[in-house]
Amino acid sequence: MVYISNLSDHVDEEVTLKGWVYNYRSSGSLYFVEMRDGSGICQCVVAQDAVSEDAWEQTEALRQETSLEITGKVVEDERSIGGHELQVSDLNIYQVAEDYPITPKEHGVEFLMENRHLWLRSQKQWAAMRVRNEIIYAIHTFFQERGFVQMDAPIFTGNAAEGTTNLFETEYFDDQAYLTQSGQLYGEAMAMAHGLIYTFGPTFRAEKSKTRRHLTEFWMIEPEMAFYDLDMNMDLAEDFIKFIVKRVLDRRPKELEILERDTSKLQKTAEEGFPRISYTEAVEQLKSDDMAAMLDQMVADRKQEVEELKEEREEIEKERGQAKKWRKAQIDERVIEIGKRLDEIEENLRNIPDWRESALNFEWGQDFGGSDETLLTMKYDTPVLVHRFPAAIKAFYMKRDPENEKLALACDMLAPEGYGEIIGGSEREEDLETLRKRINEHGLDEDIFSWYMDLRQYGSVPHSGFGLGLERTVAWLCGLDHVRETIPFPRMMGRLTP
Repeated sequence: MVYISNLSDHVDEEVTLKGWVYNYRSSGSLYFVEMRDGSGICQCVVAQDAVSEDAWEQTEALRQETSLEITGKVVEDERSIGGHELQVSDLNIYQVAEDYPITPKEHGVEFLMENRHLWLRSQKQWAAMRVRNEIIYAIHTFFQERGFVQMDAPIFTGNAAEGTTNLFETEYFDDQAYLTQSGQLYGEAMAMAHGLIYTFGPTFRAEKSKTRRHLTEFWMIEPEMAFYDLDMNMDLAEDFIKFIVKRVLDRRPKELEILERDTSKLQKTAEEGFPRISYTEAVEQLKSDDMAAMLDQMVADRKQEVEELKEEREEIEKERGQAKKWRKAQIDERVIEIGKRLDEIEENLRNIPDWRESALNFEWGQDFGGSDETLLTMKYDTPVLVHRFPAAIKAFYMKRDPENEKLALACDMLAPEGYGEIIGGSEREEDLETLRKRINEHGLDEDIFSWYMDLRQYGSVPHSGFGLGLERTVAWLCGLDHVRETIPFPRMMGRLTP
């Protein structure tokens, strides 16, 4: 069986493709059928005088998403999608699709989410899932090539890594259990057996949040390393992200183009070192005059862009009345894009005063909110590592800075372009009595963590680890506004179907 992605291997050969109609148009005795098969899209040209009467009748019956097989000769054509087209000699329909609900016109988000099972077929959604797959492959490659062992943490757990406030509770026979928010505690046990491990699995958080960065079910990658300190942890996290970005840039350029992703900053991420700043330095940056000036410039730039977009929309809408059918379709698509961008800018302009107020009033000891992370990354073209946070806002298992007891040896990696935290990690507390003290300070049940404390009794060593949120990483690399488009079937507050 030949797939569209392999057509370059079959130039001047007759092949049969099997798939679905992505789009089509007719021009008298010619039909131009854009066919997708999951691996790509190919334009198939059906000439009435080149096919049988039955095949032509079937061609005239085509509808969007009709399933079919097409036989024809592969020819090179730089103007066509993918650089090849099929000159059709035969066509056979499996099923004529009913009126397809998702059309080239603009649809509301709620409509698209209700039809997520179909929306996945759209080209940008297809591209995002291919990038997600590449990221997953890169993750496994990175760790496997460095001697890490993949291991699995349980999804049902009797205790929580950071308390139970935001966990889903469930009945577990005669006991109460929680859906895991992290495999980290189990990762530490596995690292004491294998030295270098990573877990990769679904995690769950019952935060009642509706922001563009939150899902209730998401996937986490959590490496844990024996004999690693905080600096080694940050080095590994940086190398990890660089590796992923390089792989996506090298292997998924077509998908990034479909997503209209500006890859210039991704290129810098792949090539340049990541800045490292302390939490205290980050707070100073938020409250600085430079930050205020940057926000003023942002407002001016956004307002200018609004004027330019409105002028462009007015010009092409005037052109539409005299345009040919193909050009009208282009204009309609561009008008939709302009509308979406204007909505984004309007939201930014509404948010900027709140961002400014949050930054100016930020006090040392607070945790960063989404807007704070957005502002911090605006001055950097690559991810930035923020380290040594106030211990009071971090988890009980994080080791304190020996030079300042008020600080935890923790680090967050913030992605540029406003995508916020994609990695959170720390050096872990390896001393038994200190860990017992932290558990009690956080009001946690010492008995529940008895197995975890055992790790500090039988050959305890310095160790570190971090967690990467897969969906936030996909959103950043794809340039997507919301994490709901980074997973096939997102689960969010108020969204349990399809």
